[in-house]
Amino acid sequence: MNTVNTGDTAFMLIATAMVLFMTPGLAFFYGGLVQRKNVLNTMVSSIVLMGIATALWIFVGYSVSFSGDIGGIIGNFDWTFMRNVSADVPGPYSSTISNLTFAMFQMMFAVITPAIITGAVAGRMNFKALLGFVVLWSLLVYYPLAHMVWGAGGFMGTVLGSVDFAGGNVVHISSGVSGLVLSIILGKRRGYNKVSYRTHNIPFVILGASILWFGWFAFNAGSALGASGLAVHAFMTTNTSAAFALLSWMVLDMIKQGKPTAVGAATGGILGLVAITPGAGFVPIWAAIIIGILVSPICYFSIAVIKKRFGYDDALDAFGCHGIGGIWGGLATGIFTDSSINGVAKWNGLIFGEHRLFVAQVLSILLSIAVSIVGTVVCAFIVKIFVPLRVSEADEKLGLDMSQHGESAYPAFNGLD
Repeated sequence: MNTVNTGDTAFMLIATAMVLFMTPGLAFFYGGLVQRKNVLNTMVSSIVLMGIATALWIFVGYSVSFSGDIGGIIGNFDWTFMRNVSADVPGPYSSTISNLTFAMFQMMFAVITPAIITGAVAGRMNFKALLGFVVLWSLLVYYPLAHMVWGAGGFMGTVLGSVDFAGGNVVHISSGVSGLVLSIILGKRRGYNKVSYRTHNIPFVILGASILWFGWFAFNAGSALGASGLAVHAFMTTNTSAAFALLSWMVLDMIKQGKPTAVGAATGGILGLVAITPGAGFVPIWAAIIIGILVSPICYFSIAVIKKRFGYDDALDAFGCHGIGGIWGGLATGIFTDSSINGVAKWNGLIFGEHRLFVAQVLSILLSIAVSIVGTVVCAFIVKIFVPLRVSEADEKLGLDMSQHGESAYPAFNGLD
């Protein structure tokens, strides 16, 4: 009979707390990037999910994501309100940590994922509409994807044979693609391409990126579900990819602008973390170097060329960073996976002479994109019936801090925005 291991449990409790800390980190990262009149709205759009997503997860989210299986798409209601989720007995996903420990760790993923979407629509979305949207999106997009990728009997993991160590499909592709679709539905910010949307607080950006980097060790290493050699490996690949992506973006900055930028360095580090997420526990450390080096130019091209070419207003580049970075990470996992590192992978990657995993990765990415697009459109349509998706032009001009919350982040500031 499997018994709870206190060392693994302690490791997972620490990891769970660190992953939750990533959401305030994202709030600072996003908050520093927007105009000062929208900083509070942008930050609280992340912070509020620590309440909403937690409540949803306890009520129904964990159950439909991880209990039972219905057609490989969704779970059942056996664990609603955390019924029958033991704190003392291991569940079906780990033999050394309790079911409740696993539930708490996964809850933090459900908190931060919809928060990523908010960066795409910063500065123009009605806050009440945003709250309704993230509730529906969690139910229609996140929980089904979590089950399909990680749940027992899930279609992507069981039928396709794809792998996603810590959330390339579930977290980054879903949020990035959904952010892009929602930004297109909302339309561009007032004066887009005519006025300068300046980064208002670069120290906030650096603080947020640093917190995210710190928490990402738990995000990825914690996905080993125990204090094991696999956790150590994931920890190392995570830091390696982030470091080389940071350096890669700084080189791009020097080539394009003649000097490195602080925002660029912070962005590069985050990109490396995004890209290694699906493969952190599957790829060799040397592969993490390649993944990190390449993600920066790939995403740089997406932000500087593709975004400009198609003219969509992904305000803080949620799609350009998380969507594109997550897609590259998923493909790279199909290229570089070494099944001797983690036996969950049925096959090796392309570089080791096998193609089946790469094909499975491509199919899982396409399915994740499709679910995210359809789900986002449906959620936006439903919310729009009850409340306007976008603030009025007058409210947008005033700023969402005052129009949506009646507060100002810098009440003593009298200059122009």
